[in-house]
Amino acid sequence: MPPDILEVRSAHDVAVTVYRWDPAGTPRGVVQLAHGMGEHLLRYEPLAADLTDAGFVVVGQDHRGHGATAADDRQGELGEGGWDELVRDIGRVSDRVRADLPDLPVVLLGHSMGSFAAQQHVLDHSRELAGLVLSGTTTLDLLEPALDLDGPTDLSAFNAPFAPARTDYDWLSRDEAQVDAYVADPRCGFGLAAPDNQQMFVSARQLADPQRLAQLRRDLPVYVVVGDADPLNARLALVHALVQRLQEAGLQDVTLRSYEGARHEVFNETNRAEVVADLLAWLDRVVPAT
Repeated sequence: MPPDILEVRSAHDVAVTVYRWDPAGTPRGVVQLAHGMGEHLLRYEPLAADLTDAGFVVVGQDHRGHGATAADDRQGELGEGGWDELVRDIGRVSDRVRADLPDLPVVLLGHSMGSFAAQQHVLDHSRELAGLVLSGTTTLDLLEPALDLDGPTDLSAFNAPFAPARTDYDWLSRDEAQVDAYVADPRCGFGLAAPDNQQMFVSARQLADPQRLAQLRRDLPVYVVVGDADPLNARLALVHALVQRLQEAGLQDVTLRSYEGARHEVFNETNRAEVVADLLAWLDRVVPAT
């Protein structure tokens, strides 16, 4: 079933394209999606179908510089306000959700770049959420020294551990059909422009600040889901660092789920059914069906 397409006005008169999928029956909650770099939200239609089948409304936007929100021929350019406004757009979409569905609990699910934005959003909005899911994530400030921030993001650089590779994006998934669909999609495969890339990493440094992390609601349930072959997490070292920071900040309900051999896009992996089933089991605990 195709989504409803909405529009949320952002800062500097940016029109953010928002998608919404509804379950067949009475909804039990909302899952708000935040997609990754160099892609768009409609790649999450299969996950949205699984979530609506489980009784959730699913909403999410094409970020600035991505998908239908991107200006013509300006993919990867976030525009005035840059990364900080991309993060604030998560709150703008949440505000729209709460206006339309005021009585439903909201779980925020961010993948990759969307998980970095979600980590920052939640610093000031943890009390508004029933839960937080971080997929394909990492500790961005610890990843920063390994990257060259003087130019635009080169997503194909993460493919190095898989050389010789079939494509420049084998690092995304072991499922060749998923990788081929990504490569063939003209709305995929680009990185952020250099100024936006730099701003993303500079803004992420606050996630290493214990005083900022201390603002998180201590009973916020967090689910971290990754592949152990995802080059973003350095063989899980940078994910363990993230979990440790959250626990040291006093969070009492942090779950790490990693999958052996899985790469960056766990919801597009060869063991996708297992990944989705585990997510739904966690959601059943956090937002029980009535």
